[in-house]
Amino acid sequence: MSLPSAEAMINALPLPVLTIGSDNEILRVNTAAEAFLESSQRVLERKNLRDYMPFGSPVLALVDEVRMRGASVSEYRVDVGGPRLGMERIVDAFAIPLGDDDGIVVLMLQERTIADKMNRQLTHRTAARSVTALGAMLAHEIKNPLSGIRGAAQLLEQSAGEDDRLLTRLICDEADRIVKLVERVELFGEAGPAADRAPINIHAVLDHVKRLAQSGFARNVRIVENYDPSLPPIYGSRDQLVQVFINLLKNAAEAIGPDALEGEIVLSTAFRTGMRLQAPGSSERVSLPIEIAVRDNGPGIPDEFISEMFDPFVTTKENGSGLGLALVAKIIGDHGGIVECDPAPRRTTFRILLPMFSEKTTSGTAAGGHEPHHSQQ
Repeated sequence: MSLPSAEAMINALPLPVLTIGSDNEILRVNTAAEAFLESSQRVLERKNLRDYMPFGSPVLALVDEVRMRGASVSEYRVDVGGPRLGMERIVDAFAIPLGDDDGIVVLMLQERTIADKMNRQLTHRTAARSVTALGAMLAHEIKNPLSGIRGAAQLLEQSAGEDDRLLTRLICDEADRIVKLVERVELFGEAGPAADRAPINIHAVLDHVKRLAQSGFARNVRIVENYDPSLPPIYGSRDQLVQVFINLLKNAAEAIGPDALEGEIVLSTAFRTGMRLQAPGSSERVSLPIEIAVRDNGPGIPDEFISEMFDPFVTTKENGSGLGLALVAKIIGDHGGIVECDPAPRRTTFRILLPMFSEKTTSGTAAGGHEPHHSQQ
């Protein structure tokens, strides 16, 4: 068997690799670099690295430092965003000298958005497990005493004056509110029986949720559909998935606000290849080709909430419980998928990736909700 050429091996790498000349001219790139720079090899060979990096970019300084030191240098979380590459492109950059005196440098980039999203998935699953235990404790330790408090308030109300009845009614209302909150937390402890799952057309779920939204919380917002009609079915619980997309559409409508003149939510589906999950204890990796996205043109998510938006009890709403997105992450995790967010102003997008239905998923990862290892293919 003949060995693959060096060029073939470099092109097989999923990370952008560029060979940079002594004057920062681009000599060679691999296939991933063509995709990252959105230009072909032929075009890039006539360009300079400065044409793609913003003025004063740390990447340019990194390449110069490698030439000066004659040794490899790495820099993490470098923003290479600009007019050519988009306004926010965070990368880890690794530069290595090639040869001794000719000033040629090999530059490899790893886009941080992918790594950060994978790390967030593990954090979301850990948070969901914590809330599962918390839900069981709350149900036992809080609901029973609240029932007694509410009963005592009702007894007092029978003999109380008008002013005091307002207070007893307040006690009952607040007790009911806490019970509802505890019941929502209890949902985290319900993994959903396998018998509840079946092959599902995700478009039927989205159509149902859209009708609910337009007749209620999103009546002032235009909802646009951009579906891939050839999308295969997924394996899951229809009721749980309805709950997921009601939460996402409700958040989008509330972010836009009731007074927006051109509020718009875009529901889209697509078939994507490249993302796979590997369950612990198994050599089999499950593909996540089904992509469902919910995008709104609201003001976006405040920076201080982005890293913890899927954590329980974290909310930007004045009267919110902070459980909606945590529950979304939990349900999608139970279905063997992942949820991620691109919080750009006027283009905030929640993107869900799920496995498609096959005979194996009835007893495999998608039904069991195992915590996966992530790999980009």
